[in-house]
Amino acid sequence: MSIKSYQRAQQSSESPRSTEYRAMAMITSKLMDGRDKARSTKDRKALIEACFLNQKLWTIFAADLAMPDNRLPDETKASLISLSIWVQKTTPKVMRGEVDADTLIDVNRSIMEGLSTNPAAVQAVSRPVASPVSEPIASTV
Repeated sequence: MSIKSYQRAQQSSESPRSTEYRAMAMITSKLMDGRDKARSTKDRKALIEACFLNQKLWTIFAADLAMPDNRLPDETKASLISLSIWVQKTTPKVMRGEVDADTLIDVNRSIMEGLSTNPAAVQAVSRPVASPVSEPIASTV
């Protein structure tokens, strides 16, 4: 079976919560890799690309949270939308080097903990050096 077939099968069989967890884990790993590369080589390109992906993901979350058919409690939706706005404001500061990338990484890991059914998977993304997470992604939306 080709990798594309496997990916399609995984995506069609996982829950929205699992999809969100997987996306958040992938991007958090990229943020960690970019942060580490920027610290060791002063090359910020990977960090800036990861920040862009993170910002895009949070924009998608905010749009989904604003949809009338989103069944999360209003208080939870409001909190997550506020967090998304914070990410949108903080990301350019991280890209410019004014704020450490750990702030975005910590927020993502907190959301991953809420989405995860396996805390060990979140810890795998918590290590200073990013490692792949095979845990399915979870969706709060």
